[in-house]
Amino acid sequence: MYPGAHALLQPNKSAIIDADTGRVVTYRELDERSIRLANIFSAAGLRRGDHVAFLSDNATEVFEIYWAALRSGLYVTGINHHLTPSDVSYIVNDCGARILIVSAATETLAGAVIDTTPNIELRMAFGGAVPGHLSYEEKLAGAATAPPANQPRGADLLYSSGTTGRPKGVKPALPERQVGDPGDPYLAVFGPAYGFGFDTVYYSSAPTYHAAPLRFGGVVHAAGGTVVTARKFDAETALATIERYAVTHAQFVPTMFVRMLKLAESTRRQYDHSSLRTAVHAAAPCPIDVKRQMIEWWGPILHEYYSSTEGNGITLIDSPTWLDKPGSVGQAGLGTLHICDEDGQELAPGNIGRVYFERDGIAFTYHNSPDKTKSAKHPSHETWSTTGDLGYIDTDEFLYLTDRQAFVIISGGVNIYPQEIENCLALHPKVFDVAVIGVPDEEMGEQVKAVVQAAPGVEADDALARELIAYTHEYIARFKAPKSVDFTDALPRSATGKLVKGTLTQQYLK
Repeated sequence: MYPGAHALLQPNKSAIIDADTGRVVTYRELDERSIRLANIFSAAGLRRGDHVAFLSDNATEVFEIYWAALRSGLYVTGINHHLTPSDVSYIVNDCGARILIVSAATETLAGAVIDTTPNIELRMAFGGAVPGHLSYEEKLAGAATAPPANQPRGADLLYSSGTTGRPKGVKPALPERQVGDPGDPYLAVFGPAYGFGFDTVYYSSAPTYHAAPLRFGGVVHAAGGTVVTARKFDAETALATIERYAVTHAQFVPTMFVRMLKLAESTRRQYDHSSLRTAVHAAAPCPIDVKRQMIEWWGPILHEYYSSTEGNGITLIDSPTWLDKPGSVGQAGLGTLHICDEDGQELAPGNIGRVYFERDGIAFTYHNSPDKTKSAKHPSHETWSTTGDLGYIDTDEFLYLTDRQAFVIISGGVNIYPQEIENCLALHPKVFDVAVIGVPDEEMGEQVKAVVQAAPGVEADDALARELIAYTHEYIARFKAPKSVDFTDALPRSATGKLVKGTLTQQYLK
């Protein structure tokens, strides 16, 4: 389903709530405004397969843009507003957008890319005036109100987070159906798995230019629930929001769990989370101790999935199963898993290799990047694809991730996986954030280095470095332990919590 169907059934129900401002958009408003915007797209000459883009914080208008594009047969691209002007221009130009819609919160960035995005035919801004952009509200007010007779289903064309290089646009094939027709794979998988329905109140503070927040918001709207958005994550504010709106479903990344667990026990107990039925987490593997503590606190309501912007496959695992298989990200819920070595040979259970999903009839391409598209395919099986993650399966076909291929440290010919070391240090009381990388070593090729942001009030000195190295010796093999520890004021992370290790590693290669 889609907002138009629910606007007929429950027009005054909240479709979107902005937790920061209290603004509410009903299903009737979401449907009407997305119709008007769809008609603006059509009047501008956009047709099925054309592109629109948005540059915005987590404003309610994002979902108006999303649904207007999806009911117009268009590709819609959300752009990270933390990027540099040159990177924003690259994405706008690369995706082929003809219309760019921005929020006033991005005024400086939006203005900086006007001259370098010459193919944009229409620029609109909401939330306030932005020089060089027409008023979004004025354009909507003057647009036609009748829904288009033909509403082919569009799709998102989103860019990977770029943790291992420049972002890649993931371009799916457009579905051959109308926007209200059944067949949404995300709703089909996550709807029954997580219990999304009319009574769902879904909270997410992750940025909607990323795949999971945008797509899950779409799934909730397709199911007739309410999306509660926030512009940024704060541990205590998240707990307060869950209580205030009686949130039933929420989505997090592991770093958010860590932040909440580090709140004082008295602070955590102030807030009622009894309405919460499902806590979804993804984006990065969760340290075992972190997840175990979250289940002890919230109960067995944690649901983990493993997927990617590419959407080439999905694994799922609930709390009771995870407690029997700690560290696993689950069994395949979409696609068939294969673990292969560097030559593409399939490996037996327990052996670490590249994670492939097999999906017949489903293909993605990296937009304007045939070489990258080819590199994601298995050398012998056209329907097998990978995003570069490493892992292994056990004899029950549960997947365990070890790291990304690009992050593996090779020291003395031995593979070392940074994630294991990061997981070890993540909950140390004197560590606020940590990244583990390989740095050049004349004898061993690479050596393991931990880069740590110390907890507030903790002295980041040689004594702490020695303490942290000794701490890792208690839990992991010594050859994996950091040989050195550096301290930093902040680590480069994407807005979804992923470490941008390419940026960090480059600092040590200069």
